[in-house]
Amino acid sequence: MGSATHYGGGEKVHDQSPIEEVALTVPTTDDPTLPVMTFRMWSLGLLSCIILAIANQFFSYRSNPLTISGFSAQIAVLPLGHLMAATLPTKKFRFPCTNWHFTLNPGPFNIKEHVLITIFANAGAGGVYAISILTIVKAFYKRHIGFVAAWLLSVTTQVLGFGWAGIFRKTLVETSYMWWPVNLVQVSLFRALHEEEKRPKGGLTRMQFFIIVLTASFSYYLVPNFLFPSVTAFSIVCWIWKDSVTAQQIGSGLKGLGIGSFALDWAVVSSYLKSPLATPWFAIANVMVGFIIIMYVIIPLAYWNNVYNAKAFPIFSSDLFTDSGQKYNTTRILTDLFGFNDEAYKDYSKLHMSILFALTYGLSFATLSATISHVLVFHGNYIWNTTKASLGDENIDVHTRLMRENYKAVPQSWFMILLVLTVSVAIATCQGFKQQLQLPWWGVLLACLLAVTLTLPIGIITATTNMTPGMKIINEYIVGYLYPGRPVANVIFKTYGNMTMVQAITFLSDFKLGHYMKIPPRSMFVVQVVGTLVAASVYFGMAWWLLESVENMCAPELLPEGSPWTCPYDRVFYNASVIWGVVGPKRIFGSMGLYETQNWFFLVGALAPIIVWIVSKIFAEKKWIRRINMPVLIGATNMMPPATSVNFICWGTVGFIFNYVIYKRNKKWWSRHNYVFSAAMDAGVAFMGLLAYFALQMNERNLSWLGGELDDHCHVAKCPTLPGIIVDGCPK
Repeated sequence: MGSATHYGGGEKVHDQSPIEEVALTVPTTDDPTLPVMTFRMWSLGLLSCIILAIANQFFSYRSNPLTISGFSAQIAVLPLGHLMAATLPTKKFRFPCTNWHFTLNPGPFNIKEHVLITIFANAGAGGVYAISILTIVKAFYKRHIGFVAAWLLSVTTQVLGFGWAGIFRKTLVETSYMWWPVNLVQVSLFRALHEEEKRPKGGLTRMQFFIIVLTASFSYYLVPNFLFPSVTAFSIVCWIWKDSVTAQQIGSGLKGLGIGSFALDWAVVSSYLKSPLATPWFAIANVMVGFIIIMYVIIPLAYWNNVYNAKAFPIFSSDLFTDSGQKYNTTRILTDLFGFNDEAYKDYSKLHMSILFALTYGLSFATLSATISHVLVFHGNYIWNTTKASLGDENIDVHTRLMRENYKAVPQSWFMILLVLTVSVAIATCQGFKQQLQLPWWGVLLACLLAVTLTLPIGIITATTNMTPGMKIINEYIVGYLYPGRPVANVIFKTYGNMTMVQAITFLSDFKLGHYMKIPPRSMFVVQVVGTLVAASVYFGMAWWLLESVENMCAPELLPEGSPWTCPYDRVFYNASVIWGVVGPKRIFGSMGLYETQNWFFLVGALAPIIVWIVSKIFAEKKWIRRINMPVLIGATNMMPPATSVNFICWGTVGFIFNYVIYKRNKKWWSRHNYVFSAAMDAGVAFMGLLAYFALQMNERNLSWLGGELDDHCHVAKCPTLPGIIVDGCPK
């Protein structure tokens, strides 16, 4: 794109980003005089953080979970910011005996205040993974966990990621080739909301376009959310073959392979895989190729050849099963002291999974080794050169230059102090409440070691593809072998080992957003820390209140008919705790288990990127070969379940239209409107979702008709096909 100029110490600095999408989206100007740490920013930021945390935790337990993103707050606070700028007093207040002063109203509401408010909102929208630990202990296992222990767990698992982010921020933020595609959506929206733009002849300004799409998305979402929920998953095959289990397994978009299924709902497109408009085309192509190979080649071959006795169970399910195809009753293999009962397990049944669930774990093994292998062979030189760059030899772009010229960096000591403090509190929490939490002190340290090891390779993949390979599996595997029969210890280890890494990726992404928008790094750091602490506490408080006040939470068989409190996310989390924490990997994936051959996936994953790299060297003129990203391709179905086939089909279709067809044919329209369209669609769905719930669904005003069911009407797709397996509701 832009030419290179020189900038101090022999460094090379580009006058424009070398990434075309960034060059088309992010401005190369800055006004360092704009106030940022204002009363408006603090009040609107904290309010956004708290409201989103309350709403998202509330909706997370429901049958149809709704996630309200930071985009909603990003839009909602704009008129409030302008209102405060127009009405608050401008008088300056001085602190006695100092030169410090402040004012409630430093002038017009500006874009940098707006960015920091959105960082607060992102903290409130991001979720707290440790809440699932609280939920499964109280709602699924029916055991005790104390208020203080659970709160400290929630806070430390959220804050610990700052330490890993601090270690890798230079590599993953300041370098132009780590471009974090997801941030371009918010940059586009900020520009649309704040920049004065002349309407092009025969066209629309970005703000006009945003309002039109927002209105359309808001209005239409009443259809899939209330009037006609069945549009969230149509299945042509199930309409034709209403009683065939095999046909419905093939055609169901919710419980099968999804051939012939589709949806007319933006929430289906973006709910699990995020907006496809924010994902570069090569990453979408990798995901969809992986999805097609896994769902339409590997799964059918394994199921209809009865691998792992697959026909005795549904083809697509996250539930656990007995030898006879019935749902697994975990309470039968637990001791009174919340440990594993080996004799009861032998008397009851070995644990079985659907073929998709079993292969999802195998593919997760492959994704782990492929991630490490891919980063070494494709990015090894980059990592080495970036390490040398700390001594003054690096390539930077105009955005890094502007940040260095105008703002003080966050001292590394801030991150290190926070890291040491958080690790100390985490160890003290696990030791002080060991009977409840089960994890010893060495487990916390080992989890931290895994997190810091994986943050760089996962960060590189996320920063370049907008896809984050799931790494939970290695944490579950390791602690399952080292400390078997303790489900709470297993999920806590997983949270410290994997989710603190994910939090680090989130913090780094926010730092990159601040980098693009020229936010003072120290202001960004303070807002991130405060927002994280507030969000963690609010999420925890809301979850505790719901678990204490809603009778039979997460137990569909005990809830009143139609009750929404079924906890779909937490059920998958609970089943994973049974697999890895109660029964343990040795009895499932080891010498005593049914799925020992899944371990070969580690080798497959390690070799796959090396093969691609060798082929790319042999056929150097074929540039597209280097675009094959094996961790993304192999880990394509990482979110299945709870994600379904129809989610992937719709996500890939929309991504192809916008980021391939439109990007190739009308780059000018794409650069002006693509990311704005994505933000408007997300915001419209969120606003109507809230309005419909509080105005209609909370008052149990639901439409009772065939299209009013949140279902694809493939009722026997969940059934086994092996003769002799009898399951309620299935053909005999």
